Amino acid sequence: MVNPATPLPELRAFQFDRLRRLLAEVLPGNRFYARKFATVGVSPADLREFDDLVRLPFTGKSELAADQAAHPPYGTALTFPVDRYSRLHQTSGTSTGRPLRWLDTPESWESVLDCWRTSFPFMGLTPQDRVFFPFSFGPFIGFWSAFEAASRFGALVLPGGGMTSTARLRFLVEHEATVVFATPTYALHLAELAARERIDLATSSVRMLVVAGEPGGTIPATRRRIEEVWGARVFDHYGMTEVGPVAVEAADTPGQMYLLESEYIAEVLTPGGTDPVAPGEFGELVLTNLRRTGSPLIRYRTGDLVRVATDTGPPGRTWRRLVGGILGRADDMIHIRGNNLYPAAIEAIVRRFPEVAEYCIHVDHTGPLTDLRIEVEPTDGYPGPALAEAVSRAVRDDLLFRVEVTATPPGTLPRFEMKARRLVHHT
Repeated sequence: MVNPATPLPELRAFQFDRLRRLLAEVLPGNRFYARKFATVGVSPADLREFDDLVRLPFTGKSELAADQAAHPPYGTALTFPVDRYSRLHQTSGTSTGRPLRWLDTPESWESVLDCWRTSFPFMGLTPQDRVFFPFSFGPFIGFWSAFEAASRFGALVLPGGGMTSTARLRFLVEHEATVVFATPTYALHLAELAARERIDLATSSVRMLVVAGEPGGTIPATRRRIEEVWGARVFDHYGMTEVGPVAVEAADTPGQMYLLESEYIAEVLTPGGTDPVAPGEFGELVLTNLRRTGSPLIRYRTGDLVRVATDTGPPGRTWRRLVGGILGRADDMIHIRGNNLYPAAIEAIVRRFPEVAEYCIHVDHTGPLTDLRIEVEPTDGYPGPALAEAVSRAVRDDLLFRVEVTATPPGTLPRFEMKARRLVHHT
């Protein structure tokens, strides 16, 4: 078994062996991949060395969605008959509208839990921790896998489903939670609510927040704001329903996330293209999960944009690190007045202002040119017009173009428990 210190040649040999075993088991039972491989004329026997990975076809989310629409409800990207599967989860559907439904066999689900067991030491989570999960336990995967992995790890897990946000705050205080799993947005919402309820989170027992589901954990302004109000360290984590837990921040490398290379082959390619980019360059993350045999993804185009670190990491670690975590999504790029802009760039500016309780980005495509407007909601008692002007000036200074910023009355913008939907397109 490999570990974060495994030398690169040994790691690549391990990954290649896992890949060959995966393909041998997946084909021909998995009709989706049997068709894809037959179309390009590739078989597992054609893979003779690690670099032959590039001969395999890419997998796209739109393909999976079309397959599930054509073969409802679960599509054909399954290696075994449906009665072999024991878990169902689905994506949030925020990017494509229709969520993907994803099934796992007990063995595939175990591989997902192993990803978390590998992640916990990076963050310093221990069996003595009390871990709070304030999310609704529905079909969206949320933190289901982290909940089960933490329980098996020996930590006391505290479920927070079926509660109001106020009840969740009191629950975590009463049970002396030491670790909280949440989206960055929900961590900030709980902090906002705690201030109203006169609950001092900074003096609570919480020492760590593990955030995932959206950018923010590695956006300096957002991260700083969460850590200040909670008095706790933020750890960013990245994963996808259909892929699994992929990368995690370590205690000694803040602002970076380690790829779990024992579980994945990760490629960083030109966005939408096929050529690899050099470490330090902007690229799209493409993943092959090596052990989720029941519902595998091979060369999956995540659409997530990353940069691989070029500096030498802590001694003894060879796994690659993503600088700044997930920097954006290829399909979220906004083209405005000759500029290419990602929503994370706006968040990095807006979150500098503690007076902003919430915000929303409106992209208007109805005119001859794309227009951008930002709504900001001030905290109670702060003048909205002054805040809008300050944010507008900061955007102009940083991004070098003017954006209309308007203020809404306090309490009017929506709050989110899981993934926030702050980007609104008008067509």
